[in-house]
Amino acid sequence: MAENFFTIPNALTILRGFGIPLFVYLALALHADSAAVAVLIIGGATDYFDGKLARAWNQESRVGELLDPAIDRAYIATTLVVLYLRDVIPLWIILLLLGRDLILGVLALAMKRAGSGPLTVTYLGKAATFNLLYAFPLLLLAQSDSPWSNFAFVTGWSFALWGVALYLATGFDYFRKGWHFIADAK
Repeated sequence: MAENFFTIPNALTILRGFGIPLFVYLALALHADSAAVAVLIIGGATDYFDGKLARAWNQESRVGELLDPAIDRAYIATTLVVLYLRDVIPLWIILLLLGRDLILGVLALAMKRAGSGPLTVTYLGKAATFNLLYAFPLLLLAQSDSPWSNFAFVTGWSFALWGVALYLATGFDYFRKGWHFIADAK
């Protein structure tokens, strides 16, 4: 695994991170929903391409392994809060998703204390994130008076519900694996 920090995949991940405050500004301060959605779309694209390029170009790194899921979680948490503040999603979705991440965060600390590294993100874990990253822009677009708002509403909620289900299922799987690492370390 290459340990060079200065790679194109890491640059894409960092670019995605800079999109977080830009999204907040566009969605809350300016109510520029189309621009905010564009930031989310670019964030979703960079999330896909950073990992794909890292593997294809043999530029995987420990920094990327840690930074990519951390920025994914920050994107999701920030977007949830923004969408809640804009009355787009209910509080129960936020509590489920952030609760899952909180539990896994505590588990990661326990795993580190037990001498184990972080869990590897699975394909289904990535799929859960992608579903949520597709859902959020659609749900924001559903708030408009455009002819596409009904389509965005139905499609957005379909991705959101499937994404929440996958997010919780993969969270359970990650927890199970992490618990086994900790038990085996004793």
